[in-house]
Amino acid sequence: MKVYLDKKASLNVGYITSILEESGLNPEFVKNEKKATLVVKQEKKFPGTNEAYQLTVLPSAAPEKVTITANSKEGLLYGMQTLRQLTKKNNGRIIISGCTISDTPQFPWRAFMLDESRHFQGIEVVKGLLDEMARLKMNTFHWHLVDDPGWRIEIKKYPELTSVGSKRDYTTPNLTPQQWDSAYATRKMYYTQDEIREVVKYAGDRGIKIIPEIEVPGHASASIAAYPWLGSSSRKENKAVWGDLYNVTDPKVEAFIHNVLDEVIKLFPSKIVHIGGDEANYSHWQNSEEVVRFMKENNIPTFSDLQLYANNRLSAYLASKGCRMIGWNEITGDNIRGEANVQASQSEKLAPGTIVQFWDGEISLVNKAIAKGYDVVNSNRMFTYLDYTYDGISFEKAYSFNPVPEGVSKKDQTKIYGFGCQMWGEFTPNTDRLYYQTFPRIAALAECGWTPYETKNYTDFRERFKKIEVIWKEKGYLKTQLDKY
Repeated sequence: MKVYLDKKASLNVGYITSILEESGLNPEFVKNEKKATLVVKQEKKFPGTNEAYQLTVLPSAAPEKVTITANSKEGLLYGMQTLRQLTKKNNGRIIISGCTISDTPQFPWRAFMLDESRHFQGIEVVKGLLDEMARLKMNTFHWHLVDDPGWRIEIKKYPELTSVGSKRDYTTPNLTPQQWDSAYATRKMYYTQDEIREVVKYAGDRGIKIIPEIEVPGHASASIAAYPWLGSSSRKENKAVWGDLYNVTDPKVEAFIHNVLDEVIKLFPSKIVHIGGDEANYSHWQNSEEVVRFMKENNIPTFSDLQLYANNRLSAYLASKGCRMIGWNEITGDNIRGEANVQASQSEKLAPGTIVQFWDGEISLVNKAIAKGYDVVNSNRMFTYLDYTYDGISFEKAYSFNPVPEGVSKKDQTKIYGFGCQMWGEFTPNTDRLYYQTFPRIAALAECGWTPYETKNYTDFRERFKKIEVIWKEKGYLKTQLDKY
């Protein structure tokens, strides 16, 4: 097949070749679109969002013609994915039925999160997941790179984050770096900055932006293991305390966070940084004379307000660098689980422009965040947590997810950016388990982000899924979970 790729779109020829070859087509790239059977063309005046596209197949034309048109690189890539879906092999021939498809996603944020702090997977696994995200027209890779069990990104200003903080995981949380080196001498458990750049480019070639997550103030045990002075309890004990919180009242700790973010921002062109913000154990602040004194001096009434105070300073710093902040929905200052030992914020309000990622608590918290003017990514854990069992979240239940909860008015529905599905890594020590949990439910959730809820049809989806199912079996993604869906 002769293929014309519009230079303006900056499409990666190698990736386009891989799509066509998987479909049984052997591309020959030409510079003259009139000589091409497949024309992939970017037109600035093409109507719709920057992810809309049109695919036209004219099998009866002379010569046969397939045209993909969009106003962006992303739209053209989605057209290529649809072309891949349409191709059929029959007696050695490749068949593409005549059609005109005009399509656009329901939501602009369609995310998959991989937790590599708890168990590190490595660059080739990540690239394979990005390939399947692209197949499903997902556009956001949420990379959970730091948490209590391990720190997974090189920060040149603070080398001990990796020389100490990376030498651990969920299975072996108590090994010292020396014990780790003795047991796993050749096992590198973090990404260099060059490797990060490689993955960012690989994702970009597939129309995927990467959102890094750098946790503040909790889930910081790995960094505090490297530098105990960062922690509220750890500095008092003069050793790292598991589950500790950053002492956000100390200017030196704030400078550390800023310095880390300076390096992170340069690596990720998405200009959005996830700061976590969930499950902060406030007892570490409560037991710190330094923190309690700061709160009294600055009239900060609750620990939720202190977290908001720190979050808002962080938001302002990110904004000064041209970046936007996103965090789990504890960052709103609400007591999302109604815990008796947690007081909701009383004086501080989350900075405008912050994206709230809902994961836990009453669904009314989504409506509450929207009413306060925030954009929301809906990651309701009862539908989107891929680490949950198939009994808890079946294939069909995942497909039934509606990112727009009841009670959101028509005019406010645009405040729902979309959804994220999360692959937390507590119980994924190897790729077999990672793939068991992720596939096939990621396909059901991907459709929740692309297709309007009222037009979804599970029976039709299962029929269309059969082609991907064959591919995923061949790739080894579907094996022991075949009886789970």
